[in-house]
Amino acid sequence: MSSRLASGEARVAPLLGELRYGMELARLLTDGDFRRPGRRDNQPAVMLIPGFMAGDSSLRVLERWLRRRGSLTSGSGILLNSDCAERTLEGVESRLRKLAARAGGRVVLVGQSRGGQLARAAAVRNPDLVSAVVMLGSPVLAPLDVGPMVLGVVRYVATLGDMGVPGMLSRSCGQGECCAAFRDDVIAPLPEGVRAVSVYSRSDGIVSWKACLDPQAEHVEVRSSHGGMSVHRDVYRVLSAVLDDEGS
Repeated sequence: MSSRLASGEARVAPLLGELRYGMELARLLTDGDFRRPGRRDNQPAVMLIPGFMAGDSSLRVLERWLRRRGSLTSGSGILLNSDCAERTLEGVESRLRKLAARAGGRVVLVGQSRGGQLARAAAVRNPDLVSAVVMLGSPVLAPLDVGPMVLGVVRYVATLGDMGVPGMLSRSCGQGECCAAFRDDVIAPLPEGVRAVSVYSRSDGIVSWKACLDPQAEHVEVRSSHGGMSVHRDVYRVLSAVLDDEGS
């Protein structure tokens, strides 16, 4: 771990910008394409994976929109995304297998922040089940390239994990053997036939946007807060294009 990351001095936008979430949600809710997207045929199934310290409920607005468009959807089963990455990924993969079986085909994974890291690793391990991965503000190149306040939360959670509190990651997840395979898979080359799209924002107040520039992925910039990517109308247009491509 570099001294910059260890000290929490990642270059991120001011945290105050995260207060845009309410405005971003309001703009989305007044958008006609969001309210009445029009049902499409042959839409791929979609699994949604929430960000750090969030659960499936944080992506409910997005999930309902996907269903209105015609996609079969599934959450990840995560109530609070704070556990060891390898343990969490086991649950994600189990849900992925069930969703692919129900859909009768490959699935699109959409992950926000840490959820995008989990989605990418799941795609590397299950290319027969995943057709595309969309990562929303996911710092796959440097998972700890975050602002000082966020890094403080990570350290606090890791301390709880070191103490044996259930459902919490520990320091060994970042440097030890328990998540070594996960750390490798997050940055491993994507299998042939698996598309990846990384959506990032230079005004992200949580993670460094440069850490989101996965060289294996298509890069799409939006003007969004970090938390607001799941309710930002420009992100929905990106997702719509990806899903239509995969559906065709």
